[in-house]
Amino acid sequence: MTESPDHETRVARKERTRRAILDATLVLCEESSLVALSLRQVAKQVGIVPTAFYRHFDSIESLGLALVDESFVSLRAMLRDVRRHDPTYRDIVDQSVDTLVSHVQKERQHFNFIVRERAAGPLSVRAAIRHQIELCERELATDLARLPGTESWSPEDLQVLSNLIVTAMVATAEDILVAGGRPDAEKAVGERARTQLRMVIIGALGWTSRG
Repeated sequence: MTESPDHETRVARKERTRRAILDATLVLCEESSLVALSLRQVAKQVGIVPTAFYRHFDSIESLGLALVDESFVSLRAMLRDVRRHDPTYRDIVDQSVDTLVSHVQKERQHFNFIVRERAAGPLSVRAAIRHQIELCERELATDLARLPGTESWSPEDLQVLSNLIVTAMVATAEDILVAGGRPDAEKAVGERARTQLRMVIIGALGWTSRG
């Protein structure tokens, strides 16, 4: 059955308000953490009454969890796509760094939020960020197991390598933010990340897992 135009308008209006709440939170958190943010501040920024907030989120923490998901889900999907078509190790490094740099540049507010909340956010939000980083590591370990040179590696060693790579990429994302939109500085961050990851992989390919 076709939905009425009035219903479609209500749905679209609700989605716009939800988006406005998310965007307002990113702006308000530029100077502080979620732990210092009140529901009333967010509502005032959006131009809604505080009770209207609950039509979209249960709490400030649930709002923070939604922002964590937004920040990571599309990035993880893009990084998986880089590794999907049997690329070489060099291709994986170059394309993964390019993807990370461009995504952080495009979603700078989101990743500033992640950096702050990872250290100072509510416990549930910090746990959600750790979980997303762990998912990145698990997905990378699964893909590394299909690449030449890792056939005899143990799952534990694949996890160690993926942790090294993801940790380097997290640091790279933070360095891009510190570069503050300066093209030369951001380019230098990307080049350093490529070198670092190539060194990690070259060293790792000489590794033999213990029986």
